[in-house]
Amino acid sequence: MERKMNRRNFMKKAAGLGATLINLPRFLAGYPAEQTAGEPLYRPPVVLSTWGHGIPANARAVKTLQDGGSVLDAVEAAVMVVENDPEVRSVGYGGLQDEEGKVTLDACIMDWNWRCGSVAALENIKNPVAVARKVMEITDHVMLVGEGAKTFALRTGFKEENLLTDAARTWWLQWKRSLSSKDDWLMPEDTHDTIGLLALDEEGKMACACTTSGLAGKIHGRVGDSPIIGAGMYVDGEVGGAAATGRGEEVIWTAGSHLVVENMRRGMTPQQACEDALQRIIHIYHGSVDFQVGYIGMNVKGEVGAASLKPGFQYALYADGKNALYDGKTVMAG
Repeated sequence: MERKMNRRNFMKKAAGLGATLINLPRFLAGYPAEQTAGEPLYRPPVVLSTWGHGIPANARAVKTLQDGGSVLDAVEAAVMVVENDPEVRSVGYGGLQDEEGKVTLDACIMDWNWRCGSVAALENIKNPVAVARKVMEITDHVMLVGEGAKTFALRTGFKEENLLTDAARTWWLQWKRSLSSKDDWLMPEDTHDTIGLLALDEEGKMACACTTSGLAGKIHGRVGDSPIIGAGMYVDGEVGGAAATGRGEEVIWTAGSHLVVENMRRGMTPQQACEDALQRIIHIYHGSVDFQVGYIGMNVKGEVGAASLKPGFQYALYADGKNALYDGKTVMAG
């Protein structure tokens, strides 16, 4: 009897130790170098975003939270910084045009309570993410597109503006002159560095926003993954959130951001979840991939991940008072 009791006690202790080890944060490639195995998870607020333009966006998100704004206010204000910057050629004002020379914008926003709003193929409205939030808050719809989205924006107080900058116009003219009869609508370079941004506040609430001018030279009316809930971005307040950047068609096919979040629900870390979603794309293409897709992910515990198909993807992370840019992990050779 004593032997059985000792064995039972040993098994309980072993199970407890195993649970402790499982819950330790993991040191994975793509994490900031100073986060080492065994350190605490990041304490909120935590802000995670795509690309170098995420640095000023993260700073605005943190400032909004410090000033008493909600986490939803924070992600909206953050990506508007990028939408308003004419030097960012893939988002908002100054974004590169479609094949007809028109700037068309896509955006979405989502909070921890599964509320979401989206606009697509929106013209002449400077801040599509703010229009997406209006769709979420004052209608029972999720997505408005094209002229309908523009009409809604004007009716709700937004003003019509010319979003075409001289630099973007020059690019389009040069692009049109260089086209040949053999060209199609797929651009040779990655000219669509979307900003997706996730924020976690001190109450454990998460929100995300995603905004872009889409693929440069696209067919007029083309919509990528960025405004599609579950593709370009997704948040589940019980689990975490994710956002995508890169070629939107492949992200749509795999419901990429939703896949990242569901991976986390099944117990993967955000880093593992991002890498697994990319492996789905690699599987579809039988290992031959000549385009870029990247994911960022964060769970409600404050653990983060970032990965891409090819080298070059960077993400911005604000955590523990530091706002810096890092290289995401690459899952296949360049």
